[in-house]
Amino acid sequence: MVSEEPVIQVGILEGVAEIAGRCETAMVSPAGTTIRGGFGARSDGNVVVLFDEDGREAGRGTEIVLRPRVKTAITLSGVTIGLQFHWERKEDESFLGSLRFSSTGNGVTAVNEIGVEEYLRSVISSEMSAEAPLELLKAHAITSRSWLVAMLDRRKSGRRASHVNRKESDSEIIRWYDREDHEHFDVCADDHCQRYQGVSRIISSSATEAVDETKGTFLTFDDEVCDARFSKACGGMTEPFGNVWEERDVPYLQSVTDSEVRANPIATEADAVRWIGSSPGAYCNTNDGSILRQILPSYDRETADFFRWKVEYEAEELADILRKKSEIDFGAVRKLEPLKRGPSGRIARLKIEGTRRSVIVGRELEIRRWLSRSHLYSSAFFVETFPRDAEVPERFTLFGAGWGHGVGLCQIGAAIMATLGFSAEQILAHYFPSATMKKLYSNEK
Repeated sequence: MVSEEPVIQVGILEGVAEIAGRCETAMVSPAGTTIRGGFGARSDGNVVVLFDEDGREAGRGTEIVLRPRVKTAITLSGVTIGLQFHWERKEDESFLGSLRFSSTGNGVTAVNEIGVEEYLRSVISSEMSAEAPLELLKAHAITSRSWLVAMLDRRKSGRRASHVNRKESDSEIIRWYDREDHEHFDVCADDHCQRYQGVSRIISSSATEAVDETKGTFLTFDDEVCDARFSKACGGMTEPFGNVWEERDVPYLQSVTDSEVRANPIATEADAVRWIGSSPGAYCNTNDGSILRQILPSYDRETADFFRWKVEYEAEELADILRKKSEIDFGAVRKLEPLKRGPSGRIARLKIEGTRRSVIVGRELEIRRWLSRSHLYSSAFFVETFPRDAEVPERFTLFGAGWGHGVGLCQIGAAIMATLGFSAEQILAHYFPSATMKKLYSNEK
């Protein structure tokens, strides 16, 4: 296991035509050039060219690293956040540490080199509002730190991830998406790894306090750092690891009820309809605007119906979405039939029956991608059609629960637990049964 703080490489922009940014203090390129104010970088064949705000060349090479003379931030323009999700947008973002620019064949890639603890101050402020309760931020810091270092440990040991895992035939397409082993950096800065939006998201001292108080602390199991996962809202019950990614048992990523009162796991389709169609008591079952303003970033608050939600499609619209997202022409859609659900109600295998073709699709993220122009909030849903008994319905209504894959820490549930007075240790014990907290490196410099 790790014994000192790692330095990581975070991909901010990858393969773009040109990068624009700004630094308020002088930065030094490998050639010894100084640069202040606006700058840009673009690819020129196999090399990257750095230029100042007046268009003068300031550096050229296969790789250029900008390092601040003092601890100050570098701003990059037009960084995409929420890539391919329903909140996707571009923002200007500022980063501490060094920035490395390289030509990666199809454009310029910008990578932020930064220590894990500094990185985490931004992650927990990007995933949740930095005004959130301290115990939530501490729990999230430990969760995020564990996931990150478990991934780094896996790479060092040669156990590389496959981003897209497939089991495919003419009648069944099963895909699951692990964290991608990026070629040019350790982790990306978006939701596909962990949200990392630089120092622009650190808006209070709480984030720094949470990281400092938990520095070097991890979730562990069986002498290994836990591959801790998290999602926005479980919908009342979390999902086991094996129903979302690789089919294997992970003792600390089991299904737990998001409340003090245990609920029975979903076992039948009738159970799923009752569960999703109800509003059970759960930590993440809240619409308290004052609490949500404290714990969620502004763009996450645009998603107000995260606990229970509804999506309606006219038949032609659904057929068009499926054709574009799956690249399969189902014809008119006759039926969406869940074949396998997990304990939280999330569908792992869904049969889509059309007039031209029928295919079974899984797992949860692929289902969410196929049934939406962006992503469904989750794969925990049941379907009603109109007319109800029509061979080819005119309209499909999906009634759903939760936001995200539902494995591990439920961010909104954990936030509510913190507001109720639960400690970070109690929150983590609730969502990660069998895991143990352990400090692996010290607060001391």
